Amino acid sequence: MNILFITDLYPVNENEKTTPKTLLNFVKEWENSGHNIDVIKPNFILNSFLRGKPFYKTGQYGKVLNINYWTPFWFNIKKKMPRLKQYDLVIAHMPSGILFANKLGLPFIAGVHNSDLEILTNPLYKFHFKKRLKTALDNAKAIACRSFVIKDKLLKLYSEFENKTFTAPSGVKKEIIKTDFHPLNKDKIKVLTCANFKKRKNIDKVIEACKWLKGFELTVIGDGKGRENLEKIDKSVKFTGYLPHSEVLAKMRESDIFILTSTGETFGMVYLEAMSQGCITVCTKDDGISGIIKDGQNGFLTLPISNEIRKILLNIKNMDDDSLKTLRYNSLRTIGEYSSDRCADEYLQQIFKIL
Repeated sequence: MNILFITDLYPVNENEKTTPKTLLNFVKEWENSGHNIDVIKPNFILNSFLRGKPFYKTGQYGKVLNINYWTPFWFNIKKKMPRLKQYDLVIAHMPSGILFANKLGLPFIAGVHNSDLEILTNPLYKFHFKKRLKTALDNAKAIACRSFVIKDKLLKLYSEFENKTFTAPSGVKKEIIKTDFHPLNKDKIKVLTCANFKKRKNIDKVIEACKWLKGFELTVIGDGKGRENLEKIDKSVKFTGYLPHSEVLAKMRESDIFILTSTGETFGMVYLEAMSQGCITVCTKDDGISGIIKDGQNGFLTLPISNEIRKILLNIKNMDDDSLKTLRYNSLRTIGEYSSDRCADEYLQQIFKIL
């Protein structure tokens, strides 16, 4: 099958550190299944500079056609494009990708992220972009929401999309999934968190929750503005800075609990990776992969409040061995359902059901 994939959330160079590779992973899995994929990256030039992303001139880079724009598609975009070949499927993610696809005059699937919900709900976008994005979603043949939370939020806004909307979560590579876990040493429980130090990641709440807790040891992976202030909260916390992906997985394997109480997450691959390494995983209620993690069954949900996080930690410490084993086996069983090849195949199957 020939697929055209349109999104600005795609690395032109796979070594880019500032562009997530979650959508790239879908493309790779589809290629592994024998599909042919072309990628168009519609890039608002101003966005690249504001977000500190690498800049590429308009042109073809391997399979990726990078097209730069100063204005948000207020003209006939086809004039700037080479002739499109016949595609069996057009999939567009993120606001710029969806708006771009809507201008092509081809049937397309819209992939909805938190950025799309921001445009649909933030008053700043009320008079122009909201209307254009809503029109594009009306025109889409199907809508793929990147998480259960995003799907619920979208359908609360527009219940008329119910029959053409589905969830398209990411998955982890099967090769990294552990089939067992080490015993929990309740005298020294190893807690891990990992993120860029943005305010919405709420790293400070995790540090505050662990402070003064006897029998807990916290390690923080990541870096960014505000690190100095975070280090002042509790000097016993170990900060590693940025680590290569393989070393992050190794730290997860050594840890007992993974906590990240961030808000505004589209999905959150790091949670699945933590589950794949045997961590008891804690995420924010009604955010990220809430819906995959079910509170008290295969992990825990909490609010980004230090006292609430502390309660979860103490609850885990006080659980009996049988309950802990059940929860951790449930977690491993869940992650087995979210391998990257399985999620990529399910994405296409959901589209075919609707079309």
